Amino acid sequence: MPDASKSKSSDAAALGALPTWDLGDLYASPGSSALSADLKQAATEAAAFRKRYEGQLAALEGAELGAAIGAYEAVEEVLGRAASYAQLLYSGDMTDAEIGRFYQTIQEQATDISTELVFFTLELNRIEDDVLEAKLAVPELARYAPWVRDVRAMREHQLSDEIERLLHQKYVVGHAAWTRLFDETMARLRFPIGEESLTSAEILNKLTDRDAGVRKAAAKSVGQVLGDNLRVFALITNTLAKDKEIEDTWRGFARPVSARNLSNFVEDEVADALVQAVRASYPRLSHRYYALKAKWFGVDVLPYWDRNAPLPEDADATIPWEQARQTVLDAYAAFSEPLADVGRKFFDQAWIDAPVRPGKAPGAFAHPTVPSAHPYLLLNYQGRIRDVMTLAHELGHGVHQVLAGPQGHLMADTPLTLAETASVFGEMLTFRALLKAETEPGRRKVMLAGKVEDMLNTVVRQIAMHGFETRVHDERRSGELLPDRLGEIWLETQRESLGPALRFEDEYRNYWAYIPHFVHSPFYVYAYAFGDCLVNSLYAVYETASDGFAEKYLDMLCAGGSKRHKELLAPFGLDASDPGFWTKGLDVVSGFVDELEAMD
Repeated sequence: MPDASKSKSSDAAALGALPTWDLGDLYASPGSSALSADLKQAATEAAAFRKRYEGQLAALEGAELGAAIGAYEAVEEVLGRAASYAQLLYSGDMTDAEIGRFYQTIQEQATDISTELVFFTLELNRIEDDVLEAKLAVPELARYAPWVRDVRAMREHQLSDEIERLLHQKYVVGHAAWTRLFDETMARLRFPIGEESLTSAEILNKLTDRDAGVRKAAAKSVGQVLGDNLRVFALITNTLAKDKEIEDTWRGFARPVSARNLSNFVEDEVADALVQAVRASYPRLSHRYYALKAKWFGVDVLPYWDRNAPLPEDADATIPWEQARQTVLDAYAAFSEPLADVGRKFFDQAWIDAPVRPGKAPGAFAHPTVPSAHPYLLLNYQGRIRDVMTLAHELGHGVHQVLAGPQGHLMADTPLTLAETASVFGEMLTFRALLKAETEPGRRKVMLAGKVEDMLNTVVRQIAMHGFETRVHDERRSGELLPDRLGEIWLETQRESLGPALRFEDEYRNYWAYIPHFVHSPFYVYAYAFGDCLVNSLYAVYETASDGFAEKYLDMLCAGGSKRHKELLAPFGLDASDPGFWTKGLDVVSGFVDELEAMD
């Protein structure tokens, strides 16, 4: 058995110097006097705001109401800055008890302060439509019209002020506390393989190792360790599903997914059409591709740990960080130099945290923080081509967040469905640039197969996860689900989506437990499929567009959350409510599989 410490040292040398973020643009330290002063000032302003405006909104003139929203936005942004700092610090090491305590303290303080503001949106929603319409005629309030529109989307589902305040205050010891338990449990888990003991990010990376024995050992280790902790994960899942059911019932949501659809400003029927289109396409996408991959591996059926295995002809070379950086920025620049200029800031200004570390949050994300600061990216970069694509993905999020910042704190955020547009488009730009530069047939096959697998992971796998969530939440309404039942649902949805060319062994039934989206953001996952299919259609328009596409694209990103998907896609001639829209996007994936079959 090779020396594990030497292996890790050589891997680190091959990657080169990896950046870590500098959170000083938010606050210097947890004990920062600026942080304390901000929270104290926010508490004072929130209390004064409630005293000044509670019960008065309907009587305000339009300009006065606009000023009130501006004051509300200012307090919310200060709280957002403090909460973002605590979240990012915690994500850097979820096992540090002192950081965990600080994170919880900031959450509680921000919640207490923002409770003073809960009345504002509730009272705003009680203003009659015609009265509000007259107020919106003045520019001071018209500026906030998109935000007012989005707030009022919840009118039918809001509860009394007292209940809303109670739910708001209890969140930190309810959903947020269970999320923290999940995060800290995952961060502390160690997965044995050989003589090593790895974090979740490190062991999952082994599932793409060139050595089949390593992949199998890693897969078994993941299943075993998750299984050993399954009662905790099942308790978290059951509790949060029941918690959601209670709130959904009080708010009058007919289905578990409906609240998420409303927050995404996507009609139930649009989301349903996406799910149905993807499920109907399983045979021509994932089933067909994995049968092809099994053939390449010389077997009839692939074990599940080979689902993302590199192809036999894949050299699987380690990609140094600097090469990954240049690859992504070059692809962005070839499309739009202004887009690349924003992207360069993330590398030049220490806005990225890339190394794998014990205790660090697994996976990757882009955190927008607040418009008065800037986003940060978290990665777990290990030198694979998928890590390069993850960098392209998260940088797309980050660039989007920077460009949307001028909309202000209340309107910069984009609904989850459209939030995935820039990230997936960034991936596609990077992939297309790499594929265009590659002339060797074997390498092109490897690259194309890798892209198909990424797309299947983004579209098919996420819709399968959506199906898992739907069934879990539906069944939870009849009582708690035992870990075995959760495993059964997971296996059933995975087999349906991935097809007969994959073999799932018993420990794979535990794999649902490590998916953070089920805990952090219920019913988030379909947004990935939404974004991927949307980008496939968008990229097809780009390939045949005349000059001006890049400018339209940047305008779309700059709009942030000020426009809905229909408005944003109209300049490109696209409409997500068109029943045929999703099929067009899925045809791109099918076309790539066609190309691979033709190479065989």
